[in-house]
Amino acid sequence: MIHCRPKTKTYISLILIVLVLIAGLVYLLFDFSRHQTYGLWFYLIACPLLTVVLLLLLVKMMAGFKFISAGNNELVVRIPLKSLRASYPISAILGWQEEVIKANKREFKHLNILLDRNNSFSISNHEHEKYEELAKYLQKKVPKKRIKT
Repeated sequence: MIHCRPKTKTYISLILIVLVLIAGLVYLLFDFSRHQTYGLWFYLIACPLLTVVLLLLLVKMMAGFKFISAGNNELVVRIPLKSLRASYPISAILGWQEEVIKANKREFKHLNILLDRNNSFSISNHEHEKYEELAKYLQKKVPKKRIKT
């Protein structure tokens, strides 16, 4: 059975960036309440900007936190933040597509899987482990349902 799970390195680096952004936001709010070193316009621009970037990163982290297992002619999807655990037979796959983007001498791959019930799941090779094995499994089991671009 193939188990695709989020890479820990990716999430550790994103957590570190989130912590730096939180520290910067706390520093700006503390500085505004005590010392007011900068002008009011700086605080009015910097604090909402840091908050928006922080929220976007957190949403990206939560949306990408999923586990997909494939084997025994079924696909098992677990999304812990939604408390979702669903098992789909391979025949429930309506289509799948692999996008390959080459940038900076590196290959970025993104796999979209469209299932029954209007559900779709996507993973990428930079955020999930065993991406290649899942792509090969789908190529072997359901090659006719591949959507080519």
